[in-house]
Amino acid sequence: MASLNKVILIGNLGKDPEVISFDNGTKKMTVSLATTERYRDRDGNWQEQTEWHNLVSWGPLAQDIADKRRNYVKGDQMYVEGRIKSRQFVDNQNVTRHITEIVVDKMMSLSGNRQQQQNPNASYNAYAQQPQPQYQPPVEAQAPSQEYNGDDLPF
Repeated sequence: MASLNKVILIGNLGKDPEVISFDNGTKKMTVSLATTERYRDRDGNWQEQTEWHNLVSWGPLAQDIADKRRNYVKGDQMYVEGRIKSRQFVDNQNVTRHITEIVVDKMMSLSGNRQQQQNPNASYNAYAQQPQPQYQPPVEAQAPSQEYNGDDLPF
């Protein structure tokens, strides 16, 4: 049986993305994303519950975000696709910490900000390493202008 680890989030950046480079040239991007759920409680009052997500990307997508960092700023609404990854590490005080991250495969601004003004159909995919093309509706086949009578077959 197959399994699937896929996350789709729409939320707001909690800070500007941070991009670091390693000695081997690999880049890593980290940023937090807030998603907020609004609901009515038992008394009919509106409540908000905000969930914070740690986002991380590596390689081509992190490089692309580093190159276009001015297009991703705190408060921007973002569309994010990725997968959940949990890990643990030992901090400087020798305490074992557990963290859950979203490893980003695709990230696109929905804010109508600078990126959208420059290229409104751009979305960045770590696998393609380039902007994804704008959706084009399929071209419908045209009916032939003359009816085929079968007389011109080559056999």
